[in-house]
Amino acid sequence: MPLFKKETPHEDSKSFKSACEKWRRLFTVSEDEKLVNYYSCSYWKGKMPHRGWLYLSVNHMCFYSFLMGTESRLQIRWTDVTRLERSNSVLFSDSIKVSTRSTNYIFSMFISPQEAHRLMEQLANLAMTQLLSEEGFEEDHSLPNRVQKKKSASSLKRDLDARARSEAYRQVFRLPVSEKLDGDTECVLWTPYNKTHVGGKLYISKNYMCFSSRVKDLARVVIPMREISVVEKVENSSLIHNGIHITTKGKMTILLASLKDRDFLVQLISDFLSKCSENTRSSAGDNVSVSSSGSESLQEAETKSLTQLSASLGSMGSTSIARPESGEMSVYFLTLGIEEFSNSKDDKSGDMKLPLQLQPALITVFNDRSEDGVSPKEKVKEHLWSVHFKEYGRGICMYRTIETHKLIIKGIPESLKGEIWMLFSGAINEMATHPGYYLSLVEQSLGKENIATEEIERDLHRSLPEHPAFQSELGIAALRRVLTAYAFRNPTIGYCQAMNIVTSVLLLYANEEEAFWLLVAICERLLPDYYNTRVVGALIDQGVFERLTKEYLPQLYDQMKDLGILSMISLSWFLTIFLSVMPFDSAVNIIDCFFFDGAKIIFQIALAVLDANSEKLIDCTDDGQAMTILSRYLENVYNHDATLQQSHEERQEEEMKQQHSNDITDLIDESYINFGFLTNDMIEKMRLNQRLKVVQELEDSARRTVVRSLTPESCFSQRELEELYLLFKVFKMI
Repeated sequence: MPLFKKETPHEDSKSFKSACEKWRRLFTVSEDEKLVNYYSCSYWKGKMPHRGWLYLSVNHMCFYSFLMGTESRLQIRWTDVTRLERSNSVLFSDSIKVSTRSTNYIFSMFISPQEAHRLMEQLANLAMTQLLSEEGFEEDHSLPNRVQKKKSASSLKRDLDARARSEAYRQVFRLPVSEKLDGDTECVLWTPYNKTHVGGKLYISKNYMCFSSRVKDLARVVIPMREISVVEKVENSSLIHNGIHITTKGKMTILLASLKDRDFLVQLISDFLSKCSENTRSSAGDNVSVSSSGSESLQEAETKSLTQLSASLGSMGSTSIARPESGEMSVYFLTLGIEEFSNSKDDKSGDMKLPLQLQPALITVFNDRSEDGVSPKEKVKEHLWSVHFKEYGRGICMYRTIETHKLIIKGIPESLKGEIWMLFSGAINEMATHPGYYLSLVEQSLGKENIATEEIERDLHRSLPEHPAFQSELGIAALRRVLTAYAFRNPTIGYCQAMNIVTSVLLLYANEEEAFWLLVAICERLLPDYYNTRVVGALIDQGVFERLTKEYLPQLYDQMKDLGILSMISLSWFLTIFLSVMPFDSAVNIIDCFFFDGAKIIFQIALAVLDANSEKLIDCTDDGQAMTILSRYLENVYNHDATLQQSHEERQEEEMKQQHSNDITDLIDESYINFGFLTNDMIEKMRLNQRLKVVQELEDSARRTVVRSLTPESCFSQRELEELYLLFKVFKMI
């Protein structure tokens, strides 16, 4: 059945209902507990396999077997699981090993071992999320129901499968966290830059259409529905069958063919455009046509509404939604609250606020962007990108190819960094769909004080102090606003050290609002859980890094483990994406690759640094010596293409240093040559297992702290307090 068409929910099969009733009879579970799926398998108790049924529910995994008068019964909470491993050996064929704090359990002889292991990972991961957030699992009814033909699974399993597919979809195309995959279909994309047809899949969600080629990285396109101005069917011919032609507001044309559900897809896009037209007419009072000629784009409507806002501010300033051109000082002013303006443009009774200046990219103010101030290499890069844009398109709908990746690795020119970062991080989508949101946060946070704002104030002048932009109140004020606005957006994180360093670099190359949305992308999508109070994400990636080092640099791993240095270096490297350990104009090239390739580049660079220093590190006798070697190496990684403002004497001194240094481009190249086989899928799978371990360790630490603090004042023994703690924790999560 075509995946574009949603199926009506089927009732669970009789076999599933029967299994659910049996599971409830055999095990003590709450009425709210839901069975997700069940599998026939063998549990190895000693050297004997016990054939029976494995029941996987939201909070437990249960096994029951009754063979030759012997009963085997297991009930394990997902929150007690510390490791899940799938292995294949002579004795245990296609087995799954489940580890808790005290015991290992081995299950084998599954009919569908891969499916069972994937579901166990999902449920264990949900349990770890509950431990951190103390929120229960809620079934998401808005996800598409996909019922397998061979076996009717529970609605919860369909829900979990849909969640996993949507998560993978969002990660690949860098889409907002609210986007949910509706379906996919095989199709062919016409690529005008080389005049060929590329086979692949088209993925559809509520607000996006995304294409990815079968051949990895050959071609990829992201088409937000909001960017489509015209969609029309293409007449069938010997070359094109069931094709559609899409024209974007940026005047790009995209041709898709061999679509099985062409009529449905055209209707879907047309309905979206009609809905957008109605919304625009009702909100702005302007006519927007869905037809091809004489149509007014949504962007134009947004510009008009902002122009009206500007007019309401009188002669005090102007508001711009376009990126400032290089060298221009684009100034934003906010004199009215967003809510006040939206409710009544003509209401003069509200209190007027002082003008608020929102900064453009700080390099446009503090760097010399004249002809003489830009290095020849920088000019070459700008020319190469200009040629690339002409050939592959520019903006959110551009064709993303291997050639794009090659340009990214060479380093993005300073004048384009903000634009390219916004594009490939997906932050451009968040900003486009939340107009005025950042300004409203800035207004809400003005004059407010809390723990986060106090910590922000302490760290403001420690953020890239060597750059003139942050020796000025312009840069400091912009940094304060972005960090404070994010603390108000996400009070769970608030502010964490290292966010100031990352944000200061974002502000150099992106305007203030763009820097805010880039920070959102980093904290909430690209490096999730990195910047919370317990830096859980960074600790998880620390474990992933240790595992990668053990697998791909085994000799060096043994030495580093003996010195106890891996955990020391990974946190400082990962939290600031190398910005705090190497010259920032070198580290920004890593940021270029990070926004394009995701978290995997951090691991690639870290492994490449260890590999480049392996001979010296193996000869180290203590951790201090190893740290010195790595620190000196990173401090001497230079960007020979950088165009920082320097005096003649500083430039001469810099050139002398660079003669005995490493080039960041070479380091990045080496990381792709030696460790480019790493994928974000591999990283995510490793993170799942590490998350179990890290969250359990944090939970154990929290339990010990609570018990230790209560022991002197309690009549209970330490063991009884630990049992009470676990009991309360369980009830709190139910």
